[in-house]
Amino acid sequence: MIESSTGARTPHEPFVARTPAEERLYRKQRLAVAFRVFAHYGFDEGAAGYITVRDPERTDCFWVNPFPMSFRLVRVRDLQLVDSDGNVLVGDWPVSRSALMIHSQVHAARSDVLCVAHAHSMYGKTFASLHRPLRPITQDACIFFEDHGVGTDEAGRVANNEEVGKRITEAIGDNKAALVGNHGIFTVGQSVDEAAFWFISMEHSCQAELTASVAGVPELIPPETARIIRGHVGFPLAGWYSAQPIFDYIIATQPDCLDEG
Repeated sequence: MIESSTGARTPHEPFVARTPAEERLYRKQRLAVAFRVFAHYGFDEGAAGYITVRDPERTDCFWVNPFPMSFRLVRVRDLQLVDSDGNVLVGDWPVSRSALMIHSQVHAARSDVLCVAHAHSMYGKTFASLHRPLRPITQDACIFFEDHGVGTDEAGRVANNEEVGKRITEAIGDNKAALVGNHGIFTVGQSVDEAAFWFISMEHSCQAELTASVAGVPELIPPETARIIRGHVGFPLAGWYSAQPIFDYIIATQPDCLDEG
């Protein structure tokens, strides 16, 4: 069990599977919930956006949302399994070519990453047009201090070829996130929950900086303090844990997302 800041036990702890089949189902469940979470925050825009999670046995394959199903409707039963060549191994729906071109390369480059998330969220794509990193003006922004990349050469192109996917992968690098110019936010994590929370937090940090910049000149948190804050709240388990309230809410209010069919 995880302890709170007061030392009391909490009802949450990371799931530990006994078999690959259990782990696969769990990852798919969290993935389905994550799409509903993104819809809850308004990160769905048309058919744009995708979240992927690596399969526990076929590690060169990942589960992804069907194209162009609304995030608001995704259930466990709807998820598609695809390989690195774009072949749909499980499922009857098509899959976004952008998801294939980008996510297959990120998963291949980062063996530590289980989940990759991207959507055309309002503040993320707006801030990304500035072609610069987030500044440490809030505690939440410090989560990403010296831990996110910036891609500045995409010029708004649709990521439907391997070269664009390669450049986005390079922008992410060894970081937990990237702001890709004229495109938006990409986040990665060792769990679906972590990657989803980093996306939420980065979107809100983009919103905070854009808002503060209109009001005046934000005062920066000193680098040494920002690094300390990132150490406290920017590690994988912290991201996983921070996602639990909204994941719990979605499961309680939209239980159909767990329908296995």
